[in-house]
Amino acid sequence: MADLKKVLHVDDDEDIRVIAGMALEAVGSLTVCPCESGPDALQKAPDFQPDLFLLDYMMPGMDGEETAKQLHAISGLESVPVVFMTARVQGDVTRTLLDNGAIGVISKPFDPMTLADQLAAIWEKFQRRSPGQGV
Repeated sequence: MADLKKVLHVDDDEDIRVIAGMALEAVGSLTVCPCESGPDALQKAPDFQPDLFLLDYMMPGMDGEETAKQLHAISGLESVPVVFMTARVQGDVTRTLLDNGAIGVISKPFDPMTLADQLAAIWEKFQRRSPGQGV
C-alpha cells in the first residue's frame, strides 16, 4: 500500500490554504504544495508530482472539476486521485463528484485538527479499493 506523502492543495482563499497547509504538514506530516488557482496548479503539479490532489470545488475562473480534468491531462498525473473540499455538501453535489471520479469530499468549514486524519481515512479507503474501480 502506497503511503500518502505529497498533496497538491488548490484553493482561491489564502486563509484556507495557509490553515490547511499547516494542518496537513504539522499534524499529518505531509508535504503540501499550495496553489491559488487552477492555472497555478497546472504550472506546479508536473514538478511536484503529488500523490493526491486536494481541490476546492468552487473557485472563480477554473473551478475544481475543470482543474481536475486539466491536471489529469498532464502526462504522469493521469491517475492521481482527487479529493474535493466544499461548503456545498448537499447529497447531490457530493454524489456527483464521487460519481465523476473523486475519491472523497471534505466539507468546509473543516476542523484543522482532524483534516489530516480525514484525508488519511479517504486515502486508506482508496488504497483498499478493488482493482478496476475508478480513480
